[in-house]
Amino acid sequence: MVETIQWIDDRVVMIDQTRLPLEEKYVTCGTYEEVAEAIRAMVIRGAPAIGVAAAMGVALGVLHADEEGMDAQFGAICDTLAKTRPTAVNLFWAIDRMRRLYERLRGKPIGEIRRWLKEEARLVREEDIAICRAIGHNGAPLVPDGRTVLTHCNAGALATAGYGTALGVIRAAVESGKQVDVFADETRPFLQGARLTVWELQQDGIATTLITDNMAGHFLKSGRIGCVVVGADRIAANGDVANKIGTYAVAVLARENGVPFYVAAPCSTLDLTLASGDQIPIEQRAASEVTHIFGQQVAPAGTAVENPAFDVTPARYVTAIITEQGVARAPYEESLRGLRNEASVVR
Repeated sequence: MVETIQWIDDRVVMIDQTRLPLEEKYVTCGTYEEVAEAIRAMVIRGAPAIGVAAAMGVALGVLHADEEGMDAQFGAICDTLAKTRPTAVNLFWAIDRMRRLYERLRGKPIGEIRRWLKEEARLVREEDIAICRAIGHNGAPLVPDGRTVLTHCNAGALATAGYGTALGVIRAAVESGKQVDVFADETRPFLQGARLTVWELQQDGIATTLITDNMAGHFLKSGRIGCVVVGADRIAANGDVANKIGTYAVAVLARENGVPFYVAAPCSTLDLTLASGDQIPIEQRAASEVTHIFGQQVAPAGTAVENPAFDVTPARYVTAIITEQGVARAPYEESLRGLRNEASVVR
């Protein structure tokens, strides 16, 4: 299994996902500013993974901060990391978790504060791997044996600290003995499906076929697809799901063709403060991601571009939401609240 992010010798080490699949290179961050830039530049991406990165970034920042004026420095560290990407709620969840611990530690010796924050960041990583395995265990029974699974973007080990959410469900289904293969949408414009999902599943020996995004409807209609499994960056209280751009279209096509559409995500991705997906902030990314592919211009100079990184799938298209605490189904206002409450008790 790929090591997405680790804490090694008081440095944050992460695989550079912008180089995959052609080059397996690791980036070492020695400051919280470097961690923030890695998140912003999508060296590391995926909601759970950037949550882990944020926690480690906070710990790294405090490790190198001056004891005098620590409160102000801590606030600046958290603010810098929080401004990197707006949609994935796991980022803010992790920062808030580190803030709460810092508040409990105020007044203690600086060495003790640093040690506890570092351990907490490591714990966030370890918990994420365990959570993903639990998501896989809960989701595996929903995957039809002998059928193809369609997935969009990358919600695998690379998007988490390890194992993955959507790909964790697929991995767990295979580990349970089911015969399944995968169709991976390429996921324009950043090509997370083509570059990352296919690479990951090839490492595991899971049969995978790459398709372009506009082929999904054709294959959903064909009867070959047994279910769709995707990840999520934020889930509102009513079950609306923000995920990589293009997910909404896949969900509508799945409903039209009677194919179950599952969302796999940890409870930390639930944002029950938002009544619906209409309130989820959508990140806008650079026009060059659309007008260029790997530095090669593919559109006329001066082309107007819209490049939202995410879209919101209304809850009515979501068959079920798979979490580490269990599987939620409509009405989501009730089922998601119950799962979040269980997660809070466990933690």
